[in-house]
Amino acid sequence: MRVVVTGGAGFIGANLCRELTGRAEVDEIVAFDKLSTGSADNLVGVDAVKLVEGDICDPAAISDVAARADSIVHLGARPSVPRSLQDPVASHEANVTGTLNVLEAARRTGAHLVVASSSSVYGANPALPKVETLLPLPRSPYAASKLATEGYALAYNESFRVRSLVFRFFNVYGPLQPAGHAYAAVVPAFVDAALRGKPIPVHGDGLQTRDFTYVGTVTRVLADAVVRSVDHAGPVNLAFGSRISLRELVAELEQVLGRTLEVEHQPARPADVRDSQADNALLLKLFPGIDPVPIPTGLAATVQWFRGD
Repeated sequence: MRVVVTGGAGFIGANLCRELTGRAEVDEIVAFDKLSTGSADNLVGVDAVKLVEGDICDPAAISDVAARADSIVHLGARPSVPRSLQDPVASHEANVTGTLNVLEAARRTGAHLVVASSSSVYGANPALPKVETLLPLPRSPYAASKLATEGYALAYNESFRVRSLVFRFFNVYGPLQPAGHAYAAVVPAFVDAALRGKPIPVHGDGLQTRDFTYVGTVTRVLADAVVRSVDHAGPVNLAFGSRISLRELVAELEQVLGRTLEVEHQPARPADVRDSQADNALLLKLFPGIDPVPIPTGLAATVQWFRGD
């Protein structure tokens, strides 16, 4: 089968391309990426993957690369809540219009589609754990764009029979995740600071909680969804309910590194969600037997990658 991964040179995309190379059912893998947040370096050594530089906001480009695709994994997006607050229109264009272009390409080719949404769509809804039937209450332009992303995918499933599976990613972390910039995610920001001997930057009081999921677990689920052509009529959480606070995350990192870390508290981020935890019942129904990588193991692998070991 031929698989196209939008955002294929990004953090999750490049890890997924590696995972797909080990699947006997997959004959051809194409990573389609604008290379704005992704990097060709992420695919160095993965010779089985063809990198095509292009933009999902270019209908002709995505249509061309999606030709003959059996499955499209749509990870291409403009990530980050803070980035969307700086430029909401750019987030809309990449995350909504770009998704519409991918859906149109899948509609023409008949490809199965896996789409990345985000736990940020739950937003201000305080209920825990987050079950997929909760009312979404997005708090940022990024979250709103991801809600539109999944809405379009589910509508195309109903209207045009574009077989799709929408995943709500929670806090994915692991190797290839970039650090050292204003929009860096929590785990790479913490690991990068710790390895450089800098204070750990914690926004707010550090008691906010997240459901962290190792990227290797995520890519195994995505690859399984591709080879089995799994679809579903609604969104599916891709996380396992392992909620911990940022203070607890620092403590876990201290265990991995074997030393105490200094913490520097910074102002809370606008539109930040206080608590996040997935209900994983639907995920386990669709993907029985998936065994998530524990946080200590995932953090150790992440630290090893940052060290270049």
